[in-house]
Amino acid sequence: MKRVYCIIVTLIWAIAAFAQNPEEIVNRMTEVWEEHEKEGIVMTMDTKIPIVGTVTATEYALGNKSRTEAKILGSQIITWDDGVTEWEYSSKGNKVTIKSIATDSSASVESDDDDSMFGDIVKGYDFSLKKETADDWTIELKKNKSNKDKDAPKTMEFQIAKKTYYLITFKTKMSGISVTMRDISFGVKEETVTFNIKDYPGATVVDERNKSK
Repeated sequence: MKRVYCIIVTLIWAIAAFAQNPEEIVNRMTEVWEEHEKEGIVMTMDTKIPIVGTVTATEYALGNKSRTEAKILGSQIITWDDGVTEWEYSSKGNKVTIKSIATDSSASVESDDDDSMFGDIVKGYDFSLKKETADDWTIELKKNKSNKDKDAPKTMEFQIAKKTYYLITFKTKMSGISVTMRDISFGVKEETVTFNIKDYPGATVVDERNKSK
């Protein structure tokens, strides 16, 4: 009897997976992403830039705060962003630069209310199943004529886990720049995305927030 039950459960899972079309799979992935987004997201981003090459960065995001770490031309660059202020540390010269990145606080609050990475990103695209394995789907999105956004990428590719609907990788290309998101996980602590000058003793601090006023 137990064997029969296991077979039935396996069949139900297979039928459920087969019944979903690519758009439904991406929509479910988006729902799962939004459910976990409040826990904070960690990801690695590979950005391939013509002539420059590939720049790899690790990003931590929690609410309206983020921290990005990358090595550029041999220097470690760490950037913190809370939607209003940006702190950038460069190992070259052991220097911290502080900048204002928003002047209209009401606009920032408004954008945060709808601040989901994949909330509306799939609108104006045609979906197709590019590849399927026992563990995941690879779904390609192509921009269609209804998409009037000139900055929207022409194609996007999502690799999605079947059991969890977690995003495994995301690939796209914009203005000749290729971007791949990978090694995605959830769970970020507040102190990880909050700049603390005590972590950089002896660093030179340059505050540029008043220069634009």
